[in-house]
Amino acid sequence: MSSDRYDHAAIEQKWQRRWKEAGLFHAERDDSRQKFYYLDMFPYPSGDLHMGHMRNYIIGDVVSRFMTMRGFNVLHPMGWDAFGLPAENAAIARGIHPSEWTQACIEKMKVQFDQVGISYDWSREVTACLPDYYRWTQWLFLQLHRAGLAYKKSAPVNWCPKCATVLANEQVVGGACERCETPVTKRDLEQWFFAITKYADRLLADLDLLTEWPERVRVMQRNWIGRSEGVEFDLQIEGRDEQLSVFTTRIDTVYGITYMVLAPEHPLVAKLVAGTEHEQPVRRFVEEAVAEGEIARSAGETQKRGIATGSYCRHPLTGERLPIYVANYVLMTYGTGAIMAVPAHDQRDLEFAREYGLPVRVVIQPRGQELDAETMTEAFVDEGVQVNSGQFDGLPNVEAAEAIADYMEARGVGRRAVNYRLRDWCVSRQRYWGAPIPIVYCDKCGMVPVPEEQLPVLLPLDVDFRPGGESPLARHEAFVGTTCPRCGGAARRETDTMDTFVCSSWYYLRYASPHCDTAPFRKEDVNYWLPVDKYVGGVEHAILHLFYSRFVTKVLHDQGRLEFVEPFRNLFTQGMICHRTAEGKLEKMSKSKGNVVTPDEINATYGADTGRAFILFVGPPDQDAEWSDQGVEGCYRFLNRVWRLVQRHREDYDPDWRERLEGLDDASRSIRRKTHQTIRRVTEDIGERMHFNTAISAIMELVNEVLPFAEQGVGERGARRAAFSEALEHMVVLLSPFAPHLADELWESLGHEGFLYRHPWPAYDAEIARQDEITVVVQVNGKVRDRMTVAAGLGEEELREAALERPKIAAILGGKAVVKSVVVPGKLVNFVVK
Repeated sequence: MSSDRYDHAAIEQKWQRRWKEAGLFHAERDDSRQKFYYLDMFPYPSGDLHMGHMRNYIIGDVVSRFMTMRGFNVLHPMGWDAFGLPAENAAIARGIHPSEWTQACIEKMKVQFDQVGISYDWSREVTACLPDYYRWTQWLFLQLHRAGLAYKKSAPVNWCPKCATVLANEQVVGGACERCETPVTKRDLEQWFFAITKYADRLLADLDLLTEWPERVRVMQRNWIGRSEGVEFDLQIEGRDEQLSVFTTRIDTVYGITYMVLAPEHPLVAKLVAGTEHEQPVRRFVEEAVAEGEIARSAGETQKRGIATGSYCRHPLTGERLPIYVANYVLMTYGTGAIMAVPAHDQRDLEFAREYGLPVRVVIQPRGQELDAETMTEAFVDEGVQVNSGQFDGLPNVEAAEAIADYMEARGVGRRAVNYRLRDWCVSRQRYWGAPIPIVYCDKCGMVPVPEEQLPVLLPLDVDFRPGGESPLARHEAFVGTTCPRCGGAARRETDTMDTFVCSSWYYLRYASPHCDTAPFRKEDVNYWLPVDKYVGGVEHAILHLFYSRFVTKVLHDQGRLEFVEPFRNLFTQGMICHRTAEGKLEKMSKSKGNVVTPDEINATYGADTGRAFILFVGPPDQDAEWSDQGVEGCYRFLNRVWRLVQRHREDYDPDWRERLEGLDDASRSIRRKTHQTIRRVTEDIGERMHFNTAISAIMELVNEVLPFAEQGVGERGARRAAFSEALEHMVVLLSPFAPHLADELWESLGHEGFLYRHPWPAYDAEIARQDEITVVVQVNGKVRDRMTVAAGLGEEELREAALERPKIAAILGGKAVVKSVVVPGKLVNFVVK
């Protein structure tokens, strides 16, 4: 190739081949070295990747290469979340088997990853739909079952009619299936659950250990757990043996109850109205309310609707007769599914009471004013003084809450309790493409776990997997029929498969020992590599996947299998790549919107390194960024400039530059200063801030200074050539994590052997990097009026005095009062005047 032509295609193919032949990215446990485990959330193998997807993986590649060059023993694996509805639905749409579709997608995506130069250790690849992986997913189920954390019960579950399967609460968004957006209904089914609620307190408390997680993710998990302290008490239903149990965090308002409300799904509803005139109207209302979906029902703007059951209960403290209603704004998934309605002090209750003509009773008055129960339009929810509360009148309501709780406990009519929004994890799915649940049913022995030595329970491939309301496996006689492992008699296999989130709840452990066939992982391997040092993925996984993974880690820790209690030390959530529509609106890059740019397109026209550089340069990685064809072209021009700089001046490069740095002239000292400043900035931007855009910008600035310096000539083997050679060499090394193919080619053209991946990251000299003089902006009322060159390191007072002495500033300030001065050392001085 000619020296000026940057043949990206030939260069990238060459180095990808060499990296593969050398096994460059293969990782081995080395107890003598500090490890660094970088993990991208493993993807669904759903087809071609686009550049929006690639942002996540390119970020990971930069950090993994950087940490390797800094001497860490880096583990950077990849695998496939290959079970679940996406693959099954895609296969149904195309009329092929899910395994065929999944494998084809995996092969395509692996090629795309390799063509972009991602440094994955493919020797550790895991695929969730293969028996050598789901054998251990089934093993995990058995460990939970043995510990009393996996159980089966009949329960109302979320049902997607289109997907024909159960959805976890977390998979219902806005009352619809998160996958197909079909409205979700409720069904009573026998389902398998994991008792995640037994770990609620630890999952909540250990969020404090996750100091390197985004605060918004920790807040989302706290809110999902929804821990609240309050009082639970029972109300006797008239004419029945049953009692109505409620939980409240506002026991100070208990004397303000004027009616009671049940969730439409509450089991008492059907009992209370059975055989009465209310039965049919209540049944119709329940069906309508359930169809609304829990998200819509709990929204503040939703109209509060309800219906009377005709039944009554008694207030536990006053004996007052209270009507029992069913209403859409009460949810079965929180508390007991029943609430005490206190209209004067809860806005939802007040709106409902006004709609249905129910009484309002004020029991907390604000200090210094008096609420009118007949005319109030907003519930009073702040602190105040108890009224209409029997012996507790006159107490501040905060004190009254404790006193009332004590009183109810002493009388045996109430008890302090802790409640959680969190519910146990439903893991049953009535679909084919998932890990079979390792349970059999025997008429003699009952429910029997499959022994570990008989795992895996293989998923048969000859199945009609079209959904039909029950698991397709139930129609496969050869799968269903088996023998009882306990008595040897005839038995039936469980035909539900596991939620794919079970597969992804432990995969990060398998990477430590991916080929172990006697256990899911070797203890010594997993305790060397884990916890994950940096975990990167979308914030959409903040609750589901991350929460389940934390739960599984704690269970395995309690069983003595893991030394750590949290799986992911540092969590980073990247922003999306967006396209601007013709109307000027930014939309997420996605196949459904038809706005994707594929890595294949970028590679063909500009090269993988250009695509990488643009994705990294477009903006801070934790923020959404806009795709720009012009931005891609700009990055391509930059890499071409680097290519030409090295090719035109490689004969000027002196590999022994370290020996010839004495007697530098001013220009050479300036280049050395810029070189070491760039090393410092790129090192900090990658290692501390993950600000790849500013790191690349710093390299661009270095190129802009080195280029004219080189064009002026660097002389023979002396100090000027040494300063140039130092800058050129470090420029190529610093570029390596961002544009690794180009960097390795340039490294070789400078006469070096090997790969920059194995080359030490350069260290900067703080003394050389220290700037002797800097330019400081001087503003008056926020407008730039002057610039001054001053010695680096001046303090605030010195900068202020220097600015006041500037003739231009003195003239502007003449006769005016300086009311405030703002000094930002090293940047600006601003005078606020009147």
